[in-house]
Amino acid sequence: MPCFNPDNKSFSKDANSEIYVDKTGLIEKMNRVINSSANCIAVSHARRFGKSQAAGMIDAYYSKGSDSRELFSKFEIAKAPDFEKHLNKYNVLHLDMAEVCDGCGGDIMGETYRRIIKDFKIELNDKIDYSQPIDSMLSDIYKLTDSPFVIIIDEWDCVVRNYADRPDMVHSYMQFLHSLFKSEGSKSFLALGYITGILPIKKIKDESALNNFREYTMIDSDRLTPYFGFTENEVEELCKKYDMNSEAVKAWYNGYLINGQHMYNPNSVCEAMDRHRLDSFWKNTSSFDSINDLIEKNYDGLRDDIIKILGGEELRVNTLTFRNDLSDIRSKDDVFTALIHLGYLGYNAKNKTAILPNYEVATAYEAALKSDQWGKIAQTIRQCDALLQATITKNSEKVAAILDAAHSAYTSILNYNDENSLSCAITMAYFTAPQYYTIARELPSGKGFADLSFIPLPNSGKPPMIVELKWDKNADSAIKQIKERRYTDALKDFVNKCNGAEILLVGVNYSKRSKTKKHTCTIESFTQAAE
Repeated sequence: MPCFNPDNKSFSKDANSEIYVDKTGLIEKMNRVINSSANCIAVSHARRFGKSQAAGMIDAYYSKGSDSRELFSKFEIAKAPDFEKHLNKYNVLHLDMAEVCDGCGGDIMGETYRRIIKDFKIELNDKIDYSQPIDSMLSDIYKLTDSPFVIIIDEWDCVVRNYADRPDMVHSYMQFLHSLFKSEGSKSFLALGYITGILPIKKIKDESALNNFREYTMIDSDRLTPYFGFTENEVEELCKKYDMNSEAVKAWYNGYLINGQHMYNPNSVCEAMDRHRLDSFWKNTSSFDSINDLIEKNYDGLRDDIIKILGGEELRVNTLTFRNDLSDIRSKDDVFTALIHLGYLGYNAKNKTAILPNYEVATAYEAALKSDQWGKIAQTIRQCDALLQATITKNSEKVAAILDAAHSAYTSILNYNDENSLSCAITMAYFTAPQYYTIARELPSGKGFADLSFIPLPNSGKPPMIVELKWDKNADSAIKQIKERRYTDALKDFVNKCNGAEILLVGVNYSKRSKTKKHTCTIESFTQAAE
């Protein structure tokens, strides 16, 4: 694809694909700031959240190299009052810096200029001086064509991330960006600046090339939130169209709470719809090794806190200390914030807490936790499937034995001194169960709250379960409490859909005061009729 005045083929392929969710409303947001003092936009989202697709859409709309009226006619943007005003009226310069880095042979700026000048010459021949600085070239093209520029830099931070050990190269690159977006000449030729990256903009000492950008991130996307990722309503419509259960899809792919909106990873949702099955698609798009290296540094008990989050807890995080640079991590808060920006954790802005987004992300941690570096925890994670099978077959002795091993693995992390810690440990012991169940903690039911409710996902073939936890009592009393307080009512929606169901009642007790300090378990079947 040419970098100067590209055609609309990239967006056309997306728009004409079998699964396309209309995100053209983003263009209307760009039209509100184009040719204004707020015309520089920086979007940093995790991989496979639609950044590059949006960049191609912006190409198709603004570029003079396209005639996209018909292409956009069926989408939301065509209803906007200023649709025609900006359609295909601008010179567009679009650079994918990840692609440039891959083919540069270590000479990033040389390769960047070669690509730009090559495309300029194709359209302009020798009408401008190609030996002058980039901002002078753009100013001349603007005067020559009477069309200002929309400049798109996709994966802009690739250079900064990959060449942190080459400050001279980073400096040259930042000066190049300054010429595009903040030089004196850019005040005349720049209509809109739009850059995407994985991490927010790094504040580099003595560099001010990008401090005029408005940033939209995984922590705060403000008014642009609905245009990156899929919203709950959009996923609900896709589930209806492709006959997929929305609750199951939610368990696997929901959980990114951005500006109060639940957002889904669009790549994973599309894969699930296309293949008509739930699986982990996102983790294969980027390596977890670098993240695991950060966790291994174990800043201030970081590893223990990761386990707590995986066990269902929310932990406070200060996102303001992060320097937006994976090579400049100095604290546990920095690691948590990096994981949020990379999509390996979610962020609850209201509580300022880090959370585990969904089961798909959990599978990435599962692979890491199974490595020998995690010792006893690795052994416990490997036993998760066996624990679930033992529970379903009502092998209470085996369940108790596996929970004893989990206790040994997690006791130093969770202190193991109350029912909340026990609940977290049990959640970790059943870590792989969310591929079959929606697991709810403290779900209101009957005359109280069920500790753990296992609600089967459609077509999982697994029985519903209620797990009640006791501390220094006995497992039989847990079963008695489930019955007396009607905790099985927590599953009434599932039971009604099935016109009645057999529910497994699981009572677990940990006796700290006894000499053995062992878990005991009682499992019974309970038949509940539909209402």
